[in-house]
Amino acid sequence: MSGHSKWATTKHKKAVIDAKRSKIFTKAAKLITIAARDGKSGDPVMNPGLRLAIDNAKAVSMPRENIDRAIKRGLGGLDGGAQLENITYEAYAPGGVAILIECLTDNKNRALAEVKTVLTKNGGSFASAGSVSYLFRKVGQIVVDEAENSVTGEELELIMFDSGALDFEKDETLFIVTCEMTQLNQVKTKLESDNIKINSAEIIESPTVMVDIPDDKKEKIGNLLELLDDLDDVNNVYSNANI
Repeated sequence: MSGHSKWATTKHKKAVIDAKRSKIFTKAAKLITIAARDGKSGDPVMNPGLRLAIDNAKAVSMPRENIDRAIKRGLGGLDGGAQLENITYEAYAPGGVAILIECLTDNKNRALAEVKTVLTKNGGSFASAGSVSYLFRKVGQIVVDEAENSVTGEELELIMFDSGALDFEKDETLFIVTCEMTQLNQVKTKLESDNIKINSAEIIESPTVMVDIPDDKKEKIGNLLELLDDLDDVNNVYSNANI
């Protein structure tokens, strides 16, 4: 799959399989709350965005009561309704690497301060509006773990090709599938109809131009991306660093 760094692939592996469960649950709950609020429905059949958010939460074994609570919050049934906001910061890492930082937060000042602190301490800086975002485009991304499926090898690859996806790449046992943003639900449904277990399905920002990083800078940039991703208010971090 063109346009994605090894860090992005490793991040998905960490997020879906190995990351701390409590942090994953917090982020999953925020996405469910936002989807219920914006879709004005707690019914995943009538609200495709909510269905995606719930499916992703189930994939990381989030308890049903947590899911239901997040839906109620999004519909105004808890805490007076959802006060979460979507905020995207544009930034640079050392070497001119472009970064998009997507936040879901109930406190813009806190989110801004925490992101700024991580950037400043690790050689990064904020970018002016539009100077980074044009280097990315929204696409659908689906993660499938071959180890969790009975269909493997060439047979699984053929199913990927037949799903309507644009492209895919494999990193160890993970297939990272890319499709047009508008086709995400369709491709996901096709894979599921072929009995393929989906680890996650979401709209992401895919870099259109990658930047090669010298070996002696890779660890520093990777560390910056990880520190940003670990912030509670940060939902996703994207970069065009080829690391």
